[in-house]
Amino acid sequence: MSDAVIVMAYGSPPVAEDVPAYLADIREGKPVSPGAVEDLQERYRRIGGRSPLDEITERQRAAVERELGIPVYVGMKHWRPRIAEAVEAALAGGADRLVGLVLAPHYSRLSVAGYRERLEQALDGRAEIVFVESWHDDPAFVDVLAGRVRGFDGHVIFTAHSLPERILRDGDPYRDQLLETSRLVAERAQLGDWSFAFQSASATGEPWLGPDVLEELDRLAENGVRRVLVCPVGFVSDHLEILWDLDVEARERAAALGLELDRIESLNDDPDFVRALAGIAGAAVPVPSKS
Repeated sequence: MSDAVIVMAYGSPPVAEDVPAYLADIREGKPVSPGAVEDLQERYRRIGGRSPLDEITERQRAAVERELGIPVYVGMKHWRPRIAEAVEAALAGGADRLVGLVLAPHYSRLSVAGYRERLEQALDGRAEIVFVESWHDDPAFVDVLAGRVRGFDGHVIFTAHSLPERILRDGDPYRDQLLETSRLVAERAQLGDWSFAFQSASATGEPWLGPDVLEELDRLAENGVRRVLVCPVGFVSDHLEILWDLDVEARERAAALGLELDRIESLNDDPDFVRALAGIAGAAVPVPSKS
């Protein structure tokens, strides 16, 4: 069979001017308040005016393609190129089996399942799909993260994007997978002082998973901790949730609390991480060697 990989990400507008269209896409035609637009545009201004996610995802795509030796395409859930566009490009290139790999290690029905649904709808039975549901415990992925926290003399907070608490009633594995990744990384790095917190919750009027990272910083300061390293295990690229939620909001809270706060360097297109992604995709279907 002729294989191709489609790596998928949530998507993010590169500049503040694109925020209204982006929010309208997320809301699927429902009205977007001017306040929500202005709030997100202000965050863009505070991080330097643009998000690097598009460029980073393209670098990841190209690097994984070089590593695997088969075509790799990018499909975004809420930006361009769309997942459907990636499917059409793969089919036009002759692929009859597609590996779907979401650039989010942890499975949730509210996140990863939605990517699969869009991929299947776009493909409409025209080729075989091999979908990677989760790679939260992949040894190479864990190794990369462990290398970034190993030897830190302080408290490590592992973080990920929060989701509504209602997912727990449905038996969603998201939180458990996040905690497992954190435990595996802590064990591999021989950390003695760590915790887990969520970040980036949305104001939807319903409870979201916690504790929030800002609340965790408050708790640590009360307990006498002075040095903190944030390791966002749920994110693999620099984007707004990293550059705003951690580099601006969390740093400001830490400074007010008298905490010294840093975060790990994002995985982005780090060669070891690229090899991990290629190994995950390659394990899904046999791929040719580059010899």
